[in-house]
Amino acid sequence: MAKTKKLSKQQLRRLKVNHSRKLAKGGNAPEQNDSNLGASEKAIVISRFGQQADIQNSTGEIKRCDIRRTIKSLVAGDRVVWRSSEEAQSSNDGVIEAVEERETVLSRPDFYDGLKPVAANIEQVIILSSIKPDLSLSIIDRYLIAVEQMGALPIIAINKIELLSVDELVKLKQTMAYYEKLGYPVYLFSVKEETGLKELITHFDDKVSIVVGQSGVGKSSLVNYLLPGLNTIVNDISENSGLGQHTTTVSRLYNLKPSGHLIDSPGIREFSLWHLTEDEVFSGFVEFIDYKTCKYRDCSHINTPNCGIIDAANRGDIMRSRLDNYYRIIESIQEDKPNRFNDI
Repeated sequence: MAKTKKLSKQQLRRLKVNHSRKLAKGGNAPEQNDSNLGASEKAIVISRFGQQADIQNSTGEIKRCDIRRTIKSLVAGDRVVWRSSEEAQSSNDGVIEAVEERETVLSRPDFYDGLKPVAANIEQVIILSSIKPDLSLSIIDRYLIAVEQMGALPIIAINKIELLSVDELVKLKQTMAYYEKLGYPVYLFSVKEETGLKELITHFDDKVSIVVGQSGVGKSSLVNYLLPGLNTIVNDISENSGLGQHTTTVSRLYNLKPSGHLIDSPGIREFSLWHLTEDEVFSGFVEFIDYKTCKYRDCSHINTPNCGIIDAANRGDIMRSRLDNYYRIIESIQEDKPNRFNDI
C-alpha cells in the first residue's frame, strides 16, 4: 500500500476551520429550562442525529431528546440519564443529561479526526465473511485484533456456503477448526438458502451485538433476516420520534426477538489498525503468547534465530497464514498511519 501523503498547511487549516464550525454549531443549540423537566430516568441510545438523539426508555418507548452541551461523545448503545420535557410546546421529548461509563466501545480510525467511536457497550461482534468474493483470512485476522482490543467476544460467521463443493466445504471446515481451537465461535451458513442460521441466531439472545463485514459478504441480507420488515421498523421509530429521518450512514440500535439488541452500522466495513502498537497487534493473535519462548527478549519474530513463534509455525502449531498476516499488519501500521498521528 502506498504511503499516505502528508497534509499540506492549507488542508490542515481547512480541517481546523471545519472543526471549529462544528463546535460552534453544536454550542448554539438552545437548551430547555431545567424547571420544565421531569425526574431523571435511564435509557439506551438508539441513534444520534447531530445535537439530538433517539433513546429507548425503560418501557420501550422511543423518545427524541436534545443532548446537553457538556456531553462530548454519544453513540448507539450508550446508556444515558435523561429527563422528560413537561412543556406542551416543546419540539422534543426531553434532554439527555449524562452518559454512563462505557463497558466497551467500538472505534474506527479516521484519517482526519483520529479514533471515532461508532457504538458502545457491545458484547459481541459478528465478523461476517463469505467464500465469494474469495474468503480472506487476512481480513478476518484484522477484525479479530480490533475486537480483542475493544474487549468484546468475536464470532466468525461465513456466508454463501451453498457455492462450495463437498471437498471445498471440508477444506473450509478444517481451516475454521483452527479458529475454533483458539476459542472463537465459528458458524458456516447460507442466508440465501436459510441453512445453518438457527445455531448462529441463538448467540444473539440477551446480548448487544453488531455485524461487521466488507462489501459483498451478505451483511445486509443477514441483518434483514435478523430484522424481518426492517423498513417497517425504521418507519415505526421515525413516527414515534416525530421525525421521518433515517440514514444508512449512522449507527442504529434495534430490538431483536425474543431478546437482545443489534446495532446496525452500515459504514463499518473494515478497520485500519494504525492506532495500535506492535505489542497490541501481537496480543490480538491470542495463540502467539503460548509459543513466545524466544532466545532474545526483543525478538521481532521476523527472520530471527531461535524464535519460538517461527518454530511453532514451522511445526504447524501456529497456522502459517496467521503468522504471515501478522507480518503484513506490522508492516502496514506505519504505511497506513496519517503523518500527524505518528506519535500515537
